[in-house]
Amino acid sequence: MRYHPRKIEPLLRKAAGHFPGVLITGPRRAGKTTLLQHLFPKADYVLLEAADVVARVRADPRSFLAELKPPVILDEIQNVPELFTYLRAAMDTDGSRKGQWLLTGSQEPQLMHGVTESMAGRVAVFSLWPLSAEEAPEMNLITGGFPEVLAAPSVADIWFGSYVQTYLERDVRAVTNIGDLSTFRRFMSLLASRNGQMLNKTDIAAPLGISVPTITRWLSILEITGQIMLVPPFYENFGKRLVKTSKLYFVDSGLALHLVGVRDWQSLASSPFLGPMFEGLVAAEIVKHRLNRGLGRSLYYFRDKQGLELDFIVDLGNRKLALIEVKATRTPMPTDTKPLERLSSAVKDYKTRNYVACLESSELRDFAVLAPGVSAVPWNKIAALSA
Repeated sequence: MRYHPRKIEPLLRKAAGHFPGVLITGPRRAGKTTLLQHLFPKADYVLLEAADVVARVRADPRSFLAELKPPVILDEIQNVPELFTYLRAAMDTDGSRKGQWLLTGSQEPQLMHGVTESMAGRVAVFSLWPLSAEEAPEMNLITGGFPEVLAAPSVADIWFGSYVQTYLERDVRAVTNIGDLSTFRRFMSLLASRNGQMLNKTDIAAPLGISVPTITRWLSILEITGQIMLVPPFYENFGKRLVKTSKLYFVDSGLALHLVGVRDWQSLASSPFLGPMFEGLVAAEIVKHRLNRGLGRSLYYFRDKQGLELDFIVDLGNRKLALIEVKATRTPMPTDTKPLERLSSAVKDYKTRNYVACLESSELRDFAVLAPGVSAVPWNKIAALSA
């Protein structure tokens, strides 16, 4: 499989030169291990997933670490969180040696707790999502960005089916004790059909016959393991009564489309999923771009109770905002700029950049002015304008 250089590479090299350890979190199969092995080819590798390896680590963590010869990649370290305490001692023994402990994990909050408690100041922490369009130009709405799907798109449906099954059996059961995985699978498909909508837990719980607290717990699992992201409403009032519910998106558009049974562009183009799935693709591209450069997500949406709605706001810092309206069309029109113009005029204390993100076309390769102060930009270029 061809290696795609990742935009986060310079950041990881820099961190490895200043910290004893580096930790990369993110969805399973996003390319975390491949990235570390590419950057640090001389590092030994240990996968902390097989039952016998995990048992050995838990039985005698000091001996396990003593037998390693850093630099070493410890893959899927969330399976043995008790190892963090002993890793801290190993790092402190020879703190002058940097970049010796290279860690990956697929469950962010548990890992963050371990790092915060045991290795604050010793480990630099990053998130890696599937490939972005700037890393893999062949990446698109149908395939998504998982490296193995892009390497063999003809078997994408088989790959996604296996991915979901592996995810259910490993990650979901590792986070919590779920007896009925078939219901959780239906829950994932139902969520995918709600991609891009404001989160309504009662509406999700009813067709599954489960409680709202269970939905809350299951949503947390998907977020913990990097499958979904919740985009909150923008917090600034602007003198308006705002909606306060987050919107839900899948991190990978290919996985979301697999879960709703859409396999090709022809089926998608005639389905009600085109707009929401495309919106999710744009959201993920923006977040990937920012995470790959060590920036916070800073992604929001805007909706007030008077009907003004804007798909995305990116807080660029220093009282600057990128305002983005998403249209699943190759022919953006001046009328598409109306929400941008209305909100931009209401933002008195901010400087704004205003964009309509749309599908690629031969006529629109970079950007085009739709209205004064508003540009139309193809989706695969919008992320670079939002950082």
